[in-house]
Amino acid sequence: MTDRPSNAPQMASSSYRLAALDQEFLLGDAMRGVRFQLEYAKAEEALRAWGVRSTIVVFGSARVGEGGGNGHARWYDQARAFGRLASERGGALLAGQPFRANVIATGGGPGIMEAANRGALDAGAPSIGFNITLPFEQQPNPFTTPELTFRFHYFAMRKMHLA
Repeated sequence: MTDRPSNAPQMASSSYRLAALDQEFLLGDAMRGVRFQLEYAKAEEALRAWGVRSTIVVFGSARVGEGGGNGHARWYDQARAFGRLASERGGALLAGQPFRANVIATGGGPGIMEAANRGALDAGAPSIGFNITLPFEQQPNPFTTPELTFRFHYFAMRKMHLA
């Protein structure tokens, strides 16, 4: 028997880690394009799995809340009613069709976005929330469909999905 050195240092090296499981590598500058592609593909695959063919994107203030003052409650109520109506009549419910059409999509935040997502939920339809990672705010509202609630790091990818 010969004295054989251990291969533990080789196995512990970051170069030996599978690239797809190496977070340090994936988060490096050289992989920015790959991260863009991953953010695009993750949302696209989920939308495809849900049969989403088209969306209605609702933009609106995050500062308008249900029951808000200065007449703001009216805008929340209107956005909620729109989300419900568009979902019921626009094809988001799948009723015997292979694809969903006109699914409500928002930035996924509070205010008018929340109201539109809530209206879709009232109708029993799915809705989409495209959130963005921000330092102090932007958590998903509770009315988006959990499997269609996405968080993006890159504004460009979020905007592309909203467009």
